[in-house]
Amino acid sequence: MTTVIDGKAVAADVVAKVRVAADELIASTGVTPGIAVVIVGQDPASQVYVSSKGKKAKECGFHSVEHALPAETTESDLVALIQKLNADPAIHGILVQLPLPDHIDAGRIIQTISADKDVDGFHFTNVGKLGTGELDTAFVPCTPAGSMLLIERAIGRDLSGLNAVVVGRSNIVGKPMANLLLNANATVTVAHSRTKDLPALCRTADILVAAVGRPEMIKGDWVKPGATVIDVGINRLDGGANGKSKLVGDVDYAGAAEQAGAITPVPGGVGPMTIALLMANTVASAYRTAGKSAPRF
Repeated sequence: MTTVIDGKAVAADVVAKVRVAADELIASTGVTPGIAVVIVGQDPASQVYVSSKGKKAKECGFHSVEHALPAETTESDLVALIQKLNADPAIHGILVQLPLPDHIDAGRIIQTISADKDVDGFHFTNVGKLGTGELDTAFVPCTPAGSMLLIERAIGRDLSGLNAVVVGRSNIVGKPMANLLLNANATVTVAHSRTKDLPALCRTADILVAAVGRPEMIKGDWVKPGATVIDVGINRLDGGANGKSKLVGDVDYAGAAEQAGAITPVPGGVGPMTIALLMANTVASAYRTAGKSAPRF
């Protein structure tokens, strides 16, 4: 029987533990974890994400602030706001919602955020820490961190002797995912658009992570029997005649589920984990600021 990995349940467990950790920090030090979310412009999807993050922060007992800026905000004004948030002792996590308007250099903005408040895990300092295995002090990007937690819950933390294939080499998911798997002792291959005979490579994977942004690209016969399949993709397909669209992953779920030992659904798999791990990173930042060891989730 294939195990369907319930991301909603795991995310709820993480959020509950974050709330306990936040309450304990407040009680012992008087420090309330604080998160600031910055959005520039009126992108509808970004507004939904920002709203969800704000609600989850309040659920965790955080001090939560939102800065909604007009689309014509200048890069220098955005930099000034981030520098102000960097200096604010009540803020432990800063998140700038992407994408930004074309006239703003997203790379510059990300690197302006203090590495100690970079709860998205995109600052070069955190990227370097992850790449060199300094996970105790790194902020890991939330989607791969959440994916890794699902793998741990399914098959354990020590992945010695297992082959992992990550399909996708983005800085946000693919590369950090590969580093996390390496840190857990898996043997890792990163595949991408230039990889030859991708189906054959995928069939070698005990752990297969799909993060390419192409709907149902990974077919069922690409999956090794018994493999753990983590589908990071979220793609909306037109519904055709009935007009209803549907969400699908980067994996052909029906076909892959016949082969896999464990698999994440879309929706309800990796998606809920991203916001949960954002909350975990924020409470960890608050603990470090207070001179206490950050909890593990």
